[in-house]
Amino acid sequence: MVVLEAIILWANYAVLVYFLLLNGFYLVLYTISFFEISDYTRRELYSGVPELFGSNYAPPVSLIVPAYNEEATITASVRSFLSLQYPLFEVVVVNDGSKDSTMKTLREEFDLWESDHPVRMQLETQPIRGVYAAPAENVILVDKENGGKADALNAGICAANYPFVCCIDADLILDEDALLRIARPMIESRNVVAVGGIVRVANGCTVDSGRVVDIKTPRRPLPNFQIVEYLRAFLAGRTGWSVINALLIISGAFGMFRRQDFIDAGGYAHDTVGEDMEIVTRLHRKKRENKEPYKIVFAPDPVSWTEVPASLKILRRQRDRWHRGLMDTLIRNRKMLLNPRYGTVGMLAMPYFFLFEFLGPVIEILGYLALVIGLSFGIVNVSFAILFFLAAVGLGTLLSVAAVFLEELRLRRYPRPADIVKLTFYAVLENFGYRQLNTVWRAWAIVSYLRNDQSWGSMERQGFDPATKPDAAKKKSVS
Repeated sequence: MVVLEAIILWANYAVLVYFLLLNGFYLVLYTISFFEISDYTRRELYSGVPELFGSNYAPPVSLIVPAYNEEATITASVRSFLSLQYPLFEVVVVNDGSKDSTMKTLREEFDLWESDHPVRMQLETQPIRGVYAAPAENVILVDKENGGKADALNAGICAANYPFVCCIDADLILDEDALLRIARPMIESRNVVAVGGIVRVANGCTVDSGRVVDIKTPRRPLPNFQIVEYLRAFLAGRTGWSVINALLIISGAFGMFRRQDFIDAGGYAHDTVGEDMEIVTRLHRKKRENKEPYKIVFAPDPVSWTEVPASLKILRRQRDRWHRGLMDTLIRNRKMLLNPRYGTVGMLAMPYFFLFEFLGPVIEILGYLALVIGLSFGIVNVSFAILFFLAAVGLGTLLSVAAVFLEELRLRRYPRPADIVKLTFYAVLENFGYRQLNTVWRAWAIVSYLRNDQSWGSMERQGFDPATKPDAAKKKSVS
């Protein structure tokens, strides 16, 4: 009994130290991010983005859009992409073996005919059935057998004509200047091999003709919790990792690469559900091993908008997949862990993601259980429990609120004060139930991974809010 009490006591102290280290590390990232975003907003005054639009200094870009059963929205999406501000770009749509009329819809809308456009098969993909193009449109349609999102993106990059490739989800909405802003770091430095832009939550916003015309928070609680998460992950987390050149993930929904570097690294992996994190981590590894100067950066203002899950069922599937993808990436690249050869990636990013992201859910759940058992049997006192609560929940609340304030003080995307107050409320509330629920889902994802679960899980979307109906509920199933 004495041994059991000692184990429970030390478990409580160990988890307390874990929470202090986790939130302390995040506080350092926040501090780095605050100064970096402050500097970014100051540089914006002299950015020359309008001049860049009319200059010859911007290399042409291929926008790669994978499409699977997107007949209802694909033409509107492609039209909105074609209206982006950029000197020269093309839209490469990859029909990944759709079972609906995606192919027919695109061919009719853009007058596409079978073409002898060359596809340089520098990456392994499922067989390509045909390529279609039209002289009047900067649109290329690649028709291929189904192989999944990663396979479709690889095929699109093989078909791309231009040195910069921007991978984007078909149902994403971009600000008009987003392509210019995400390309700018690569234009300014040849050492930049990949750039990630911020993904924001479109739920509750008003969308008209493929553009977000009125930014506001949604009425339902679940998307508001995710807005806070996205602000914390992108503005605080990814900005900080980018500064020390240890960014391990560029969102698969919106990221730009130098085509040749991407191909040299081997392209997206087909056998993982976390292909976006895996390719970025592999780029770090290849560049470090070849001793090549490089940077992988996050830019906080090339804005894309996406619809996030509005139900717990769909959100659980998404978080399960995200965590399985993270685990798979870390295990594939485990040789980098605590290896000085890989610089800040090996010595900081990999240990952080192994300890606080991979194993974090298990440690947190065991910590909560140990605290409850300790209090029930008088092994720990109330003073310790308060300290534990402040470290686990109090500091987490502070960091969530800080992410909202960082958004308001520096980027100011939400024009209504009521929305900032609302997000601050959800930043506090998420630490009392929502965060713990995510922890349980992520812990279960470890079990799914051990079972070799490679499924994406079906997703259901409500549809973006049209200008006349703020909360229209048009469901769309995606896979």
